[in-house]
Amino acid sequence: MIHDFLIIKDGLPLLFKNFSSSKNIFSQTDSLLLVSGFFSALNSFSDSFEDLGTISELKLSNNDLKLSFLKDSSIPNLLYIATYDEKSKAINVLRILRKVSRTFLQKFNINEILNWRGRTNAFESFECVLERFEQEELEDSETGFKERIVELFKSVEEKLNEESNLLALKGKLEPSPDLPHYCNQIPRFTITKKINPKYFLTGETSCKVFYQINGKKSIEQIAKSLDLEYSQVYNISKNLIKLGFISLS
Repeated sequence: MIHDFLIIKDGLPLLFKNFSSSKNIFSQTDSLLLVSGFFSALNSFSDSFEDLGTISELKLSNNDLKLSFLKDSSIPNLLYIATYDEKSKAINVLRILRKVSRTFLQKFNINEILNWRGRTNAFESFECVLERFEQEELEDSETGFKERIVELFKSVEEKLNEESNLLALKGKLEPSPDLPHYCNQIPRFTITKKINPKYFLTGETSCKVFYQINGKKSIEQIAKSLDLEYSQVYNISKNLIKLGFISLS
């Protein structure tokens, strides 16, 4: 969540709004003046060297807060800062700062900002806007957290389903240890022409077994689907081998 909003003009705190009960360097007036001057000077320093680029984010080592910066290109020495914790994403905070910048320049006349002389309550009416943006970012963070939890559960569920499917497949392909060795053999046709098994086989059971053969089902699976003994299916398969119709693998 966002803990603080700070708008700096010419090294002075133009507007400050805190949303956290915990104390930090922004909480006290004297510290706020020093911090405003420091961050303003830091950004001016980075602007003096093109290779350094613009400062957009800092991490405070003594706590978990991060700082996001946005410099207004339309007004000299105007800087927007937000402090936030690990629950917020930097890209979301920067997006909020851009909204703060646009709304601030829409709400106040540019001359009011340019001619500001340090009066601390000059822009107090903007605090309600900052409250709205802070709530918006908080809702985005909560939504993002919920989405990450949902995705985590989905990935776990998919993993469990994969393992379950593999176990089920393994159970289909591998016979139980107490079954005959031939139960995991798979009958496959060696002929390409369709034939009518009734012309070559005697008995309805043999024909049923013939129609179950598809090159994927094992003898065990065929026996279970027809409610037959494993040995019956195996013996019928051996007859089909003698006729040259199938092979066992």
